[in-house]
Amino acid sequence: MGGAHALPDNGEVLAPVREGLTLGNLRVETPVVLAPMAGVTNAAFRRLCAEHGAGLYVCEMITSRGLVEGDETTRRMLVFDDAERVRSVQLYGTDPTYVGKAAQILCEEYGVAHIDLNFGCPVPKVTRKGGGGALPWKRGLLARILEEAVAAATPYDVPVTMKTRKGLDEDHLTYLDAGRIAQETGCAAIALHGRTVAQAYSGLADWDAIAQLVEHVDIPVLGNGDIWEAADAVRMVERTGAAGVVVGRGCLGRPWLFRDLAAAFAGQAETTLPTLGEVTVMMRRHAELLCDHMGEERGCKEFRKHVTWYLKGFRAGGELRRSLGLVDTLATLDRLLGELDPSEPYPVAELGAPRGRQGSPRNRVVLPEGWLDDADGSGCSIHEAVDETTGG
Repeated sequence: MGGAHALPDNGEVLAPVREGLTLGNLRVETPVVLAPMAGVTNAAFRRLCAEHGAGLYVCEMITSRGLVEGDETTRRMLVFDDAERVRSVQLYGTDPTYVGKAAQILCEEYGVAHIDLNFGCPVPKVTRKGGGGALPWKRGLLARILEEAVAAATPYDVPVTMKTRKGLDEDHLTYLDAGRIAQETGCAAIALHGRTVAQAYSGLADWDAIAQLVEHVDIPVLGNGDIWEAADAVRMVERTGAAGVVVGRGCLGRPWLFRDLAAAFAGQAETTLPTLGEVTVMMRRHAELLCDHMGEERGCKEFRKHVTWYLKGFRAGGELRRSLGLVDTLATLDRLLGELDPSEPYPVAELGAPRGRQGSPRNRVVLPEGWLDDADGSGCSIHEAVDETTGG
């Protein structure tokens, strides 16, 4: 099992565990992938993370039907920073035809270099319709979706990967079948979040399942779940044999984690411990990038959600935190950040601790009526909404 782990002493030299990640014809210098997170991994956040380390930074998830039908909100999400040399997008879809057409649009019109398909979302409004983490139960439908995506992307030499979970719950596991299908349909890799849909984000991730999937398939397997520090990533890869890691909640309010990850995979264990003053510099940079992409009013509103993550564990007072959570201009942000104590050291108690949403496991997974009756689903068809937002 994974979870929070003790960190090695800062500066301890480790043997390099992975020198890079190969996805089809795409070579990633450091075997680290930023997990798509709705409302978080926009162009500004991806740029900020990339400034701290090497890896693959995936755009927040978009819906295939929304893209095909020209939905304005979907198109607005497909924004890339000028410095973003490798464009990576996660696509959500339940209809093979829409997914195939969307993959073609991404390749033709947006010049993407990598497409990831989301089959890991545990949100009830998604699983209720047979999407996200519920879909791999229908093996035939999963195969058809992957076949269409790979067929559409192949002429452009764009690798297609998929992300999934262990299964619906411990009695309905799907990850080994999903891995086999991913390999058979030509996917370049599969990422496994070591939790079931029923677990959502609670409990500990099952790293043993990741190891089992590595043994089960020949394509690269990426491990996801409970990577809070770079040492966790190294430990996961060494324990499971995974080709790389997918990092989500661990980087919230901590873009410098990618610096630690790059160092760790190069064989040097480094734990970044920024002072509060250094954290405020990153906060200001993040807000500035958001404003560059969205305009100052919207950019500042988008930044508000990140304040709690950046200041987690620091002694900043409640009134100041509340004011930062209502910031509306960069000038106001500068004034408020100036009230923080720049010399305050990083709260080491936060190292290795879970971040972001956790919650409790669900008693049951919400599924379409009769969903469990047929695990093949070759002729299954699911209505796909234009505006689904999700994450796995």
